[in-house]
Amino acid sequence: MIVNIKHKGLADLYNEDQSKGVMQSHVKRLKQILTLLESAATINDMNLPGLRLHALKGDMSGFHAVSVSGNWRVIFRLVDGNALDIDYTDYH
Repeated sequence: MIVNIKHKGLADLYNEDQSKGVMQSHVKRLKQILTLLESAATINDMNLPGLRLHALKGDMSGFHAVSVSGNWRVIFRLVDGNALDIDYTDYH
């Protein structure tokens, strides 16, 4: 279950189906990722082909990321089946 989304545009896409705050070319992929996060019970539920799931290190230890497109990622924490602190970011 999604508990909170840090990125305003991503939150608007999830809550109100408004895509104004995200790249238009990413909307379909972001909706797929959000749907997966909504139903994910474990981190392995996000380990699907093409998502390139990986754990983050350093200051972001405890977070995981999945690929949207190019350098763009959705990062999140999954705790007890709850997706927390979801963000949409350009890695570079």
